[in-house]
Amino acid sequence: MSALAGIGMTSQRTRERMIARLREQGIKDEVVLAAMLAVPRHIFVEEALASRAYEDVALPIGLNQTISQPYVVARMTELLRGGKNLGRVLEIGTGCGYQTSVLSKVASEVFSIERIAPLLTKAKNHFRELKLRNVKVKHGDGNDGLPEIAPFDGIIVTAGATHLPEELLRQLAVGGRMVIPVGSAEQMLTLVERLPGEYRKTGLEAVKFVPLLSGAV
Repeated sequence: MSALAGIGMTSQRTRERMIARLREQGIKDEVVLAAMLAVPRHIFVEEALASRAYEDVALPIGLNQTISQPYVVARMTELLRGGKNLGRVLEIGTGCGYQTSVLSKVASEVFSIERIAPLLTKAKNHFRELKLRNVKVKHGDGNDGLPEIAPFDGIIVTAGATHLPEELLRQLAVGGRMVIPVGSAEQMLTLVERLPGEYRKTGLEAVKFVPLLSGAV
């Protein structure tokens, strides 16, 4: 059996239990739930932690970074979609590539930026293993976004920002959505909608992410 299929605590049945739990936690978007079921979370964590891959917890992936808990990934993806099909999406913080892979199932094109080179190498290996054709990644500073490719229908930031990054706001298409954790001592998952002539900002729920840092390493 391939590593993608999983056995025991990484089996299809275990993944289906995760989906049932996400429904209980309030995730309603069937497109997102199907994406969460399709992406094998256990391949993104160290082998020693694979048996915990489908628990609703964040897990370490090395280099002081984490893979977000399934609920947070599903919630952010659901907010980004807003019930609509997504075209071009920008992700800030590729990490191990799990959120990226989920996005690849709900968007036409996914562009992702990671500042830590060894993490990006791991993520690329996962994308190859999953045969993802609609994901493009870049090693760089996520605060800069990708102005040469903008505008984006959706921007998702998987690190905590102290404020809304102006450059990323500029790269959001009118009618587009940004989902980002904002705050210093405490972070609030925030939805930003770009309307004609203004941005509408809605704080939703408390979250805990590693900080959004500048520069590439």
